[in-house]
Amino acid sequence: MKADDSKAKELFKGLSFSSDEIDIIESVFHKVSFKKGDIILETDDVVNYQYYTLEGCLRSYYLDLQGKEHTVQFAIKDWWISDYTAFFSDSKSIMNIEVIQDATVYRLCKKDKEELYAKIPKVESFFRKKLERAFAAFQKRILSNISQTATDRYTSFIEAYPNIEKNVKNYHIASYLGITNESLSRIRREMSNK
Repeated sequence: MKADDSKAKELFKGLSFSSDEIDIIESVFHKVSFKKGDIILETDDVVNYQYYTLEGCLRSYYLDLQGKEHTVQFAIKDWWISDYTAFFSDSKSIMNIEVIQDATVYRLCKKDKEELYAKIPKVESFFRKKLERAFAAFQKRILSNISQTATDRYTSFIEAYPNIEKNVKNYHIASYLGITNESLSRIRREMSNK
């Protein structure tokens, strides 16, 4: 029986695989559905998985000592999400992951990921390139947070991620930008009056 390569094509766009490689991919990625409001990772959890978003929207956030949420990442279709600090260092989670729109994801555990790397080296290269781009994006975000005005950060956000803004609440965006909800509303008013 020939393996169905739809999962492999969805996850690894641009790569081609043998039937045996497709079988391996099929065996380690598990489709899971979540409802809006589900918390799939909480602070101090053991982080065993990373998630590839097929549909819906998730966010990772940090909860500070005063109980304020700081959104670190959104994940919409074709994006990966986890608490990478904990995932890569075998430590407990410092992040939370919340489902903010009903979502379907592929879940991959760390052990299976390492086996996947060993059995299909081009997958390791694929993930390395993804990680490099993600690191560069996080670094740009840090620099924008320390050098740009709130209006400039918001403008950059909507230019870079037009699909996310349609899918998340204002306070999630404000949290991501490091501003208050009131500041975000003011910025939007000022921009619409120009």
